[in-house]
Parts: sequence; C-alpha cells; structure tokens
Amino acid sequence: MRTPYDSELQDRLMRYAAIDSQSDEASTSQPSTACQLDMSRLLVTELDEMGAKDVRLTDYGVVLATVPATVEGPVMGLCAHVDTAPQFNATGVKPRLIRGYNGGDISFPDAPERRLGPDISPHLKKCVGHDLITASGTTLLGGDDKAGVAIIMTAARHLLKNPDIAHGEIRLAFTPDEEIGRGVDERLPADMACDFAYTFDGSTPGEVQHETFSADRAFVTIRGVSIHPGWAKDKLVNATHLAAKVIQGLPQVKMTPETTKGKEGFIHITDMNGDAAEVTIGLIIRDFEREGLAQKGDVLRTVCSAVALTEPRAEVICEITPQYRNMRYWLENDMTPVDLVHAAIRDVGLTPVAIPIRGGTDGSRLTELGVPCPNVFCGMQEIHGPLEWISVQDMGKATQVALRLAQRAVNQP
Repeated sequence: MRTPYDSELQDRLMRYAAIDSQSDEASTSQPSTACQLDMSRLLVTELDEMGAKDVRLTDYGVVLATVPATVEGPVMGLCAHVDTAPQFNATGVKPRLIRGYNGGDISFPDAPERRLGPDISPHLKKCVGHDLITASGTTLLGGDDKAGVAIIMTAARHLLKNPDIAHGEIRLAFTPDEEIGRGVDERLPADMACDFAYTFDGSTPGEVQHETFSADRAFVTIRGVSIHPGWAKDKLVNATHLAAKVIQGLPQVKMTPETTKGKEGFIHITDMNGDAAEVTIGLIIRDFEREGLAQKGDVLRTVCSAVALTEPRAEVICEITPQYRNMRYWLENDMTPVDLVHAAIRDVGLTPVAIPIRGGTDGSRLTELGVPCPNVFCGMQEIHGPLEWISVQDMGKATQVALRLAQRAVNQP
C-alpha cells in the first residue's frame, strides 16, 4: 500500500496547495494571474536545489528543466499545470492530512455543514488505511494539478539522486493557465524538445487517457436598449430578458453536463454577467468528435438567431472559438506512447484502464502541436469543489509509474 515516496509527496502537495495560483479567464495577461508565478518561482528554486539542468521560467510563464540522460534513448517529457480552477474559491487554501482513513465520513473544520463519504465519492472505499489530503471546506484543494506537479518533482529528484537508474533525457514542463485552456503556448513544443510526453493530470490509479473532448469556447453578447424604467413603454429592450430566452432555448436534456455521461457531449453555461442594457453569457462546448462539436455550435447559433428575430432592436452576437481537439486524432496514428504507459502501469501492479476523459489537458494541445502526450492518473478526486481529496498512496503509485516510464522509454526491464 505505502510507497517510499509518500512522505515527500505529502509535504510537497501540502506546500504547493497552500499557494494561491488560481487562473482567470477574464485576464488578458500571460499568465493570466501574477499569483501563478509565485508557484512557478518556487519550482525554479526547488529544481535548482535538486540539481536539475537548464532550469528556467519562460516569458510565457512555463517552468522548464532537464533531468540529464544516464543512457542514450528518446527524450521524454513530463508535464503538469500549476494553476487551479476558477470555478470555486481557491484563495487561502488550508490543506490538512488525515492519517490512516477509517472508512467513515469526513467532516470539514471550516464548513461543518459539508460531509464527504464513500456514498459521495466511491473511491474512498478503496482507500481505507490511506493517508488523505483535503482542504478545510471553504476552498478547493488544488490537487488538480498540484498533485501532478508533486509527483513529477518527486520522480525527478529521485532520478537525480540515483544516477545508476538507466533513463534517457527527461524534459519537465510546468504550465500556467491550463484550467482556462491557455496552458500550451505555441512555443512550448520547441522549447520542450522531446519526442513524446505525458501529463500527470488524471484521477483514479491505473487510468490513462489517450482520448479527450474536443473543445470550443463561446460568448453570446446581447445588447438591448437602455432607458429609465419610468419612461420605458415601447422603448426599453431588456437584455436580461433576451438572455433568459437564449438559455431557455438551449436543449435542457442530453446536452448539459448534468444530463450527459460517457461520450455524450454538451453545451455548458459557465457564467453570465451584465444588466438590462447588455449581458454576456459564457459557454463551453464539448464533444468527442469534430462533427458533434460543430453541430452543438450550430445549435447555439440557431437559438441566438431565433431570439434576435423576436426583437430587431437588439443585437445578439454569438462568437465561438476553438480551444483544443481530441488527442485521439493524432495518437491513433502511433500508439507507442500509450502502449509504453500501459506497460509501466502493469509494472507497478496496477491494471491499465483506458477511459476517455470528459475534459481536456495540456496533452490535448501538445498532441495537436506535434508532441504525442497521453494523460496519466495522479489520484485527484472530487476536483473543482470543496470536497476535493486525494490519497497520498495513490500519488505514490503515480510516482512509481513515472519512474518506470523513464526506464521503459530506453527499453530497460
């Protein structure tokens, strides 16, 4: 159950999780928030101290480093993101350790009304006796993806301390802004300079993803006619009323996250801001296939056009932009990186499980840009909310997989 890396992983995750590094989609800077650089600069310091080479923080906010090769072989990349999700409070995270989980309910000191148990998060049933890390109940934890960062840093330090382990050159990359779809700058593939890579940004032990959603971002802007409500008769066009019509016009069943599963895609309203004069609705569109993604975009455009026809004095503008595409489209041409991680997972006593991820990772964009990059589990559970938790021992298994990948990549048994 326990691994030699548990203590270091525990310390790293609790240290990293306490650092505010939430990304912000509304920002136009790169990275989107300055606080992410606090995390990145800490990693630069730690990488220098452990003896990594070519350590630097790029002008687009990515920490890069190298674990030098001990034998000749392909160059492998390991990648995780430092930002935490903007969907829930991530300021003032108080990580806490629960040693030897007893299988019962978990309470939260700063939110006694919250409860976490196996009925809510079934993987807890497999973690009796494990050491768990959660937050205090008022924030997310940030294991997505600071657990991945901790795993890669722990594996890198182990390899640097043990030069007798045969492995090729390993390139490390810690990105900002993954949670808002901006984690992979177009310059990153050339700067990583690796033959293939892995993101450690998944969930349950054994899981590997080589298939992700394809993703688009959409904004619907509605401009009405503003006037004092006392003189509004036949003049006011209330943008909030039209926004409500757009929302009600979208399919409510089999096209929202809460009504879909598996390979079913969705249209998800992420936010709405404005007033009677102007409203902006933010949406994300997801589907595993390009055709399905395009169809959902057409649904949104059709609804917007229909609402616009009901009030010609208003402007209803629908803008849809690409974010990332299903990595399967490229990986299916050469499954070698996928086969390699499946073998590494078996090496550590787990059964590989290939599950399409209902989301995306930096690996989606890296793969599209020419660096094959499947996604590997890191143990995080109930992410993007106050019930988030992770098993230290699950992280230990992921660290073992990372180390086996280093050896497998150079054909070492």
